[in-house]
Amino acid sequence: MSSILLIRNADIVNADERIKADILCEDGVIRKIAPDLTSPEGATVIDAAGRLVFPGFIDPHVHIYLPFMGTFSKDDWASGSKAALMGGTTTLIEMCCPGRADDPLEAIHLWKSKAAGISSCDYSFHMGVTRFDDESRDALRAIVEHEGIGSFKVFLAYKGAFGIDDTELYRTLSLSAELGVVVTAHCENAELVAETQKKLIAEGKTGPEWHEPSRPVSVEAEGCHHLVTFAGLTGAEVYVVHTSNRDAVQILNSARGKGIKVSIETVAPYLVFDNTYAEKPDFEGAKYVMSPPIRAKEHQNYLWDALAEGIIDTVATDHAPFDFQTQKHMGHPDPAKCVDAGFQPTGKAGNFTLIPNGIPSVEERVKLLFSHGVATGRIDLGTFVRTASTRAAEIFGLYPKKGVIAVGSDADLVIWDPEWKGVIAAKTHSMATDYSAFEGWEVTGRPETVTVRGKVMVHGGEWCGSTGWGEFLARKPGA
Repeated sequence: MSSILLIRNADIVNADERIKADILCEDGVIRKIAPDLTSPEGATVIDAAGRLVFPGFIDPHVHIYLPFMGTFSKDDWASGSKAALMGGTTTLIEMCCPGRADDPLEAIHLWKSKAAGISSCDYSFHMGVTRFDDESRDALRAIVEHEGIGSFKVFLAYKGAFGIDDTELYRTLSLSAELGVVVTAHCENAELVAETQKKLIAEGKTGPEWHEPSRPVSVEAEGCHHLVTFAGLTGAEVYVVHTSNRDAVQILNSARGKGIKVSIETVAPYLVFDNTYAEKPDFEGAKYVMSPPIRAKEHQNYLWDALAEGIIDTVATDHAPFDFQTQKHMGHPDPAKCVDAGFQPTGKAGNFTLIPNGIPSVEERVKLLFSHGVATGRIDLGTFVRTASTRAAEIFGLYPKKGVIAVGSDADLVIWDPEWKGVIAAKTHSMATDYSAFEGWEVTGRPETVTVRGKVMVHGGEWCGSTGWGEFLARKPGA
């Protein structure tokens, strides 16, 4: 298709306005927004009558390349970016997660190499800080100054792997405040998780249904309080990822009232699942193991209310794709069904702590948010766009290049059919996993046409994109 794109009869929905107009895009950028625009010679023209037109959606929390718990996530950037675009997401921000012994500069170069020339959507990274010493401090400065990275990631969990101690946390937040970098944070209390897990396993409580009790609401809430205490003392700006419950959100929102700079993310699985899914028999519950865990229904209802009230900033996925039949079975309590990281039978029982964490959801996030939020009246269209696109762009230095339909913005557009009905199934999804956590679920609304910088990547709900079209988005701190 040509480099000139004209969207006619667009019902444009931004986070703060809704207008009807045509959209003229040229060389990847929106050039004009007005009624009845003249079609330039050679333009590709798409009629959006009867549809909604959204800015390209942004998922600020994904794992595409992820070494984790002795194995590797299933998606690569070819499958992961295609899945994102099939779901209407045009920009991904991945967590770069090196091990404690890894060199940070080598790690960011490795993570970049996995996406460069392969990703179909635009992308950026949060730099994981899994240790803090003089060497890593200098490397982090270089990563911010020369690698286009404007955010860090810290884990207050996964003791002995990704997790950092309090001295490292203080120094990371102090450096981020100096550099103007946002620190994204996984908030739990690592010591409490480790000790609770030991106790449960010693009692013979080894199935996936014990994952949530090993990391209860109080443990996540304590981790949030811990983080904002450090943020207040250092002046750092923090962004708390995958917030799963009322207690944690209330602690973070209270911190805002005290002047602490904190943004709040939840993820799509918490909005549609409750803890009973991890209690499914015959190890089916392993499909729903993620950290923090999926909570009781009362917390799910609170999260929807907090979205509608503007307390929660973003809805991401924490997309971490692992196969059920092999990788999730690393934690099977039956010795005959438990496998090692090479997916061979171990001959010994596993337990819930060995189940790779994550629910593959990058393809379904926006459809779930529309179906269970907009279509049911829980949130309005402005909130939908704000939480799935605009706030992520604002927080992470991409706005107004991304996250809004405006003259001068990138021509990342989603033409949405709000009446479409469909069913989610693993056999038709673009993700590389052998299962869908949402198998058989009916959804309302889908992205009919998706563009990235003016190039049509999905049309008529079918893939027509190009591998490697995506560009790395360099972000300046403080943007």
